[in-house]
Amino acid sequence: MDTSGIGRRVAYWRERRGFTQVDFGQLMGQTKRWVQDIEGGKRQQDPRLSVLVRAAHVLRIDLEQLLSDSPSPPSPPAGSAAPAEVLGVIDALYAPGQSAEAPTQAALQRSLVYCCEAFQACHYATLARELPALISAARQAVHAAPAGSQSEAEAMLSRVYQLATSYLHKYGSATAVQAALAADRALAAAERSGDPVQIGAAARWVAKSLVYQQRPGQAVEFATAAARRLCDGLAERGSLGLSTLGMLYLSAALAASSEERTSARVRAASGYVDEAADIADRQGADLNEDWTMFGPTNVGLHRVDMLVRFEDGWSALEAADALDGQALAGMTRERQAGHHVAMARASLLTRHKDDAAVELVKADKLAPEEVRNRPDTVNLVKDLIGATAAPSSGLRALAERCGLRA
Repeated sequence: MDTSGIGRRVAYWRERRGFTQVDFGQLMGQTKRWVQDIEGGKRQQDPRLSVLVRAAHVLRIDLEQLLSDSPSPPSPPAGSAAPAEVLGVIDALYAPGQSAEAPTQAALQRSLVYCCEAFQACHYATLARELPALISAARQAVHAAPAGSQSEAEAMLSRVYQLATSYLHKYGSATAVQAALAADRALAAAERSGDPVQIGAAARWVAKSLVYQQRPGQAVEFATAAARRLCDGLAERGSLGLSTLGMLYLSAALAASSEERTSARVRAASGYVDEAADIADRQGADLNEDWTMFGPTNVGLHRVDMLVRFEDGWSALEAADALDGQALAGMTRERQAGHHVAMARASLLTRHKDDAAVELVKADKLAPEEVRNRPDTVNLVKDLIGATAAPSSGLRALAERCGLRA
């Protein structure tokens, strides 16, 4: 076994995770001097496998990433399964068509608005209850639509599948396959409708699904190709089309930042955010067109998210300082809570653990379901607990609400 670079790799990943040598030593059950010796090459001639396994677990990487400089794809979590609360939505995706009388477009629109408002308020239990029937009804409406109304019915069906995709993405890898199915169906329905807004909106979710399938490069290409293809048609639709176009570029930015950081990828992702910023300037304000909340503020939030994904905590905090507090307060609960979580990640990366705890507690107070029901956020709470020698009472209470031992 080639162990010559293990100390260097330990130091690299420790810094990427925002751990000091003292932090890492505590998590390993060792002293700071022990960590210094490991990273300095004094203890790596014959490291015990159990030590390497423990280090990989603490650093949240595959063991192979300590043994080799060659990147290894992340392995899916063992035994991951969709949580019980989403099974009704998943079943609705596979259920056969119903023969009940099709609802009117007006009734479908009311149900869709109700569900979209629930999503933006982070009321995911409501979606679990309402989405299955909405999916079934939207499909039935397409089957029953007269010849002249097919396009409108397909556009509605696409929007329903998009909402299902965004909901399923909240549960991460456990529902990634079903989310990809919903995204593909959303795009197919949008293409049949011929509506460039729905085609562009559905393309965003296909791109995000590609990221969950560990194909971020293809996601970037898909989102940017859709933006170029639909640009003229979207521009003709005013603020609705501009919001769709801008969100495509933001999707490309987040996909690009899902890859290992390089200077070229940082430039590319930043360029996509800048493209979206130019479109937001043309639009002129933060608008919730087609439930996007697109505008200058959302572009700023995505810039922070992009930098956090690249694990550049200091730059993320600096970008967050440029956000307008009043405008941020006007965002949906889903976006505000997501920003608090992003700030917690940035604070942990910069070793401001108390600040990270404060941000997570704020997110939980604002939108409990965005924190306690999302695997990524629960894992962040777990990481922060593990990296904090004396967690605050607020952080311990949050961990317990997330089902973690504090």
